[in-house]
Amino acid sequence: QVQLVESGGGLVQAGGSLRLSCAASGVIFSSTAMGWYRQAPGKQRELVATITSSGSANYADSVKGRFTISRDNAKSTGYLQMNSLKPEDTAVYYCNVYTMANSRLYWGRGTQVTVSS
Repeated sequence: QVQLVESGGGLVQAGGSLRLSCAASGVIFSSTAMGWYRQAPGKQRELVATITSSGSANYADSVKGRFTISRDNAKSTGYLQMNSLKPEDTAVYYCNVYTMANSRLYWGRGTQVTVSS
């Protein structure tokens, strides 16, 4: 059974930083692509960043230069380093993994990030 557990969210002032973690179990993490998404109140879930199994990253324009996605396959954990946070970054952040072996997508339950102005 695949499980993803996000952590590291919280309340931070504008300009501050947070590091989110996504711990995976029940999956060969090194063989997955991983992504971070977010959903603000009243808005649709949107892509934040993705990283392939080989470490190639892609970012939404709104977070380029501020956020960094990374992964530690030995720990089966992905990360999202968020710097220079803005109030508009406030959302629930979700991680997902895509398993290429069976073409399935799994989601975590999310972690709340709140940025105060």
